Amino acid sequence: MDISARAGRLAAVMAGGLMAASVGLSAWAQEANLQEVAQDWVNRAVASNTAPTAPLRMEVVVGALDNRLRLAPCAAVEPYLPVGARLWGRSRIGLRCTDGMVRWNVSLPLTVNAYGPAWVLKNPLTVGATVTENDVVQAEVNWAEDASPILHDRTLWLGQVATRSLLAGQALRHNMLRPAQVFQVGATVRVVVQGAGFSVTGEAQAMSVGVVGQVARLRFESGRLASGTVLDANTVRIDL
Repeated sequence: MDISARAGRLAAVMAGGLMAASVGLSAWAQEANLQEVAQDWVNRAVASNTAPTAPLRMEVVVGALDNRLRLAPCAAVEPYLPVGARLWGRSRIGLRCTDGMVRWNVSLPLTVNAYGPAWVLKNPLTVGATVTENDVVQAEVNWAEDASPILHDRTLWLGQVATRSLLAGQALRHNMLRPAQVFQVGATVRVVVQGAGFSVTGEAQAMSVGVVGQVARLRFESGRLASGTVLDANTVRIDL
């Protein structure tokens, strides 16, 4: 499985499958200890859900409780992950009183960083520029700094084009690039028709632009119309 995919799955697992842990606090110390309780819970949750093969160095930073809040004494505080929150990037962790005269519920700001190797631009790229191996270098970056997945595998970015202007030092992410257009409407392309136990080749005229990995419309000399997946600048595959 691609490492970027594993990182995305890691974030989802953390968000959906963590077990809450109750921690007893004395009334006089609870406000001072809430940050420590949250930090310990998140540290353990991240450690238990990090794939050992993923080359990511995790870092957890829990913020402080709003100093304007005055919480009632509570004998047991339960950390939990709020709905929609993830242990990835900027987020929040909830803390609720489960044993007290007043059942309060608060949240603390949370940042989970994930440092690992990625492909980083050596020079700026303009919109529509094609990414080549000469444009990048490997460096350690924070994968969790942006919600868009890191393109760790070179096959995911090589030959792709920039969707916007990119700066030197930016790590390549999914939302920065798109497949390159490889032929125009009217181009003659090779067509490979594949079925169970057979393969036939021929030629057709492109009725739409060709983008690697996407579907293009074709017209054969007989006038028949069909659609297939663009493989490269000269080839479209039709699966039967």
